[in-house]
Amino acid sequence: MAIHMAKFAKGRCLATQKLLAEGFGLSFWLFFLFAIVSGLICYYVKGRVSFEAALVRDLSLLGSAIPRIIAAVSIAGLIWAILPTEKLTHYIGRDRGVKSLIVTMVVSILTPGGPSAAYPLLAVLGVAGADRGVLVTYITGWSMLGLQRILVWDIPFMGTEFSLIRFLVCLPLPIIAGLIARKIPMKLCLNDPANRAVKT
Repeated sequence: MAIHMAKFAKGRCLATQKLLAEGFGLSFWLFFLFAIVSGLICYYVKGRVSFEAALVRDLSLLGSAIPRIIAAVSIAGLIWAILPTEKLTHYIGRDRGVKSLIVTMVVSILTPGGPSAAYPLLAVLGVAGADRGVLVTYITGWSMLGLQRILVWDIPFMGTEFSLIRFLVCLPLPIIAGLIARKIPMKLCLNDPANRAVKT
């Protein structure tokens, strides 16, 4: 029993170390260094008062973003556990051609909410085996043709005619972006089997 508990604790420790290494990797420290340098430039160029005001705004933004990030990660985990990934892969696989891009674009248009709703679903699509064409189509369609964007911003500010023209003009762009993404000779690490989460 003690040996089993020791192995379990060792496994948890290794998993925690791996999680911290991935979360605080090179990109994190580069952004952290950039933030420090920007803060020093602000302090020496604008003075202490402006620096403190900017720091207060940054901390306020960080405080409001952390709950959204936690919610977004939780949503991604729940979606991954609920969705039938086998069926999902069937509809969004590369072998489905342009049909998979069309289905993805329709889903992106109907996705409600902001980035906290869209990006978890994007991550789930990637882990489910979607190719980069599908991922680019989804995020492009969501950012350009999202229904909530049209109803909340386009129509109230610019009117129905402008909104309809913009929608029709932008309609083919997500599919074009997806087709271009499929032609780019780059490897998408998210789709590597070693990086996929195992559904238990």
